[in-house]
Amino acid sequence: MVGQRFLEALAERRVTETARVVVLCEEPRPAYDRVRLTSYFSGRTPDELSLVEDGFMARHGIELHLGDPAESIDRAARTVTARSGLTVAYDTLVLATGSYPFVPPVPGRDSDGCFVYRTIEDLLTIEEYAKNCASGVVVGGGLLGLEAAGALKGLGLTTHIVEFNPRLMAIQVDEGGGTALRRTVEDMGLIVHTGVGGKEITADGDGAVTAMTLSDGSSIDTDLVIFSAGVRPRDQLARDCGLEVGERGGIAVDERCRTSDPAVYAIGECALAADGRVYGLVAPGYEMAEVAAGTIAPQATETTETTGTTETTEAPKDFTGADTSTKLKLLGVDVASFGDAHGTADGCLDVVYSDSRAGVYKKLVVGADGALLGGVLVGDAESYGMLRPLTGSVPPVAPEQLVLPAGLGAPAALGPSALPDEAIICNCHNVTKGAIRSAVTDHHCATVPEVKKCTKAGTGCGSCVKTLTSLVNDELEASGVSVDKGLCGCFGYTRAELYEIVRTLRITTYARLLDSHGRAGARQGEGCEVCKPAVASIIASLAPTLGASGYVLDGEQAALQDTNDHFLANLQRNGSYSIVPRIPGGEITPEKLIVIGEVARDFGLYTKITGGQRIDLFGARVDQLPLIWARLVDAGFESGHAYGKALRTVKSCVGQTWCRYGVQDSVRMAIDLELRYRGLRSPHKLKSAVSGCARECAEARGKDFGVIATSNGWNLYVGGNGGADPRHADLLAQDLDDKELIRLIDRFLMFYIRTADRLERTSAWLERIEGGLDHVRDVVVEDSLGLCAELEALMADHVAGYRDEWAETLGDPERLRRFVSFVNAPEAPDPTVRFVPERDQVKPDLTVLSGPTIPVRTLEGTASR
Repeated sequence: MVGQRFLEALAERRVTETARVVVLCEEPRPAYDRVRLTSYFSGRTPDELSLVEDGFMARHGIELHLGDPAESIDRAARTVTARSGLTVAYDTLVLATGSYPFVPPVPGRDSDGCFVYRTIEDLLTIEEYAKNCASGVVVGGGLLGLEAAGALKGLGLTTHIVEFNPRLMAIQVDEGGGTALRRTVEDMGLIVHTGVGGKEITADGDGAVTAMTLSDGSSIDTDLVIFSAGVRPRDQLARDCGLEVGERGGIAVDERCRTSDPAVYAIGECALAADGRVYGLVAPGYEMAEVAAGTIAPQATETTETTGTTETTEAPKDFTGADTSTKLKLLGVDVASFGDAHGTADGCLDVVYSDSRAGVYKKLVVGADGALLGGVLVGDAESYGMLRPLTGSVPPVAPEQLVLPAGLGAPAALGPSALPDEAIICNCHNVTKGAIRSAVTDHHCATVPEVKKCTKAGTGCGSCVKTLTSLVNDELEASGVSVDKGLCGCFGYTRAELYEIVRTLRITTYARLLDSHGRAGARQGEGCEVCKPAVASIIASLAPTLGASGYVLDGEQAALQDTNDHFLANLQRNGSYSIVPRIPGGEITPEKLIVIGEVARDFGLYTKITGGQRIDLFGARVDQLPLIWARLVDAGFESGHAYGKALRTVKSCVGQTWCRYGVQDSVRMAIDLELRYRGLRSPHKLKSAVSGCARECAEARGKDFGVIATSNGWNLYVGGNGGADPRHADLLAQDLDDKELIRLIDRFLMFYIRTADRLERTSAWLERIEGGLDHVRDVVVEDSLGLCAELEALMADHVAGYRDEWAETLGDPERLRRFVSFVNAPEAPDPTVRFVPERDQVKPDLTVLSGPTIPVRTLEGTASR
């Protein structure tokens, strides 16, 4: 990560335009996000973890050698030799070799089943080995150790954490925070052993791990051991070539990140900084990368100034130390520490709030003069983005107000405006509040993404994004910039706001909503093609609760629908329609298969089995739709809602009923979910899947909500998308029983329907909504907003009020009147809907020109019609 940031800094300073840059990389892939390494087990792919923008290396002429690390340095000759034998000459050499995992000298540590947790390759190996394991031990209860423990639990293993210190995360949190964290971790089903170390690892006759003996004499039966007991600087290259290193490791550098050889620099975890510390966090590493690049850039310019490319560069900065504040989500628990978290300053006092039932612990360290010196937050780190920048200053409100939850004390009316311009907002990239304000006022950035691109704020760990968003919005408002967030020219409200208006005021018609809440110029009008289907969807999703008709073609609703909803079928390119009966979970009887075959044969329809485990029938004229559906409904089929913004399918594998790898009945669960959510109208289509084991044959991680079986229940993933902009779903909750799973899906879907924008898939919504996945989890799992009972009631109304739209249509002659090609000739079929044979089926016969049938002369000179 630090090496990639250094390359970006060189490119920003245009060094790559005039200097040859060669990168020797030990791993088989370019730089990736180690901070989010564990997200691999939640569905994120190695490619999605990459930090290297597509084409970056080629665009800047950087030579990248993967899997070919530096083996030796000849400082006299100024050359580096790689493992492959490649020798590269240098004017300036930068060492960004990082660190290596420390493995305690425990007998048996080389047994099969012992791993470290550091790279993507480590994770891939652990994942494969764990398939045949029932239990695992993680040695180390720090940041990475807890993430490794979460990964093992997610893989279905009984998981133990062994930590030599008396508490988890001893460096970051104090005793009170460690107690709160341990209680929460144990409530998740992990087994914690503190104050003990590993004494010996026992292996069987094949050399595979079977147990670990602890220093207190106790023993843990285990199939797998992960060592995550800290790291050490990788400084062997420096030692071998005679560079100065620290007594306890680390390549000694000055405030410009130069080693004892002025031509050699060291940055990141391999470097011993000028303040005598080795920094293992990403933010100090990024700062060192900037300092080294800033120091090297003027030298590179001077070397090539004869080419006429000399440019003015800002004076290089110094690195004399860094803020080690951090905010993380570990096993779903917010943990943050900043400043003097342990209260080491003379005369300091602690302000503490603790709620053991909720797993919340907050401590602020305050100096004798009232200045905020630091703090620890466990279970609720919402205020981290505001508290950290205030470190070193006297807060504008009493410290007690900064830790008490709402309702237990006077509210602390603190916002970004309370911070001074010199306050660091983005610790990863050292971006101040003043720089963010300048991006808006001086560089005319009008959105958060534009500010991110301009300043890099929010592009590191992401913990500052909420504060960043507030700052940008405040600055825009202060500048007089008004951003219209209205749905369209008819409404000045967002879709989410219109949903609340409809729900609260129980509005059941579009006309009433437009006349009462539309823009002044739009009232008494007909609306537009943006808001009409959006409002129709809102009313349809709330219909059972509002007491309105849930049938989308009743009365005014019919005029609001999208094209496909007009005839409850998907319009195809030649004017024909498709029929998609629902096949819950992909399970179908031979009798129903025969009915579909007979219908397709009798009406001459093209048949296709889809990726969603359904059978689509193409080529029906609009007047044929009721005739076809009458036969399908008689056979027990329902509408598959392929035409609507609603639930499409819940795909499944065969699960434990048939598959020897299955651990749960995925088909039964898929059927239950599809029958529960059928007909649910939403801002966009919904797709789901249920996999019976971790092999993931149903591709649940590519769905809006996906379910994967574990030996302990079900894992729920949300926000996936397999379309043009694919996104792996994120883990929302794990090891759920059937009732818990359905309850959380109910809440998730209704919260999405309530707050999403028009035509916004769950994947885009999850990335847009403030707080992202963490906020959604707080709302639907922890009920942080107190909405869950209401969300569950809304879903219960939907389930109770469901009616099959095609069955309802067939039972009402008046509703059937719309299914004609010509209103003035209802018996006449559309003559332009024609077909030609292809592969024993049919395909559309598309006219070359519209209008009357026109003779088209072929190349041979004959005419055809």
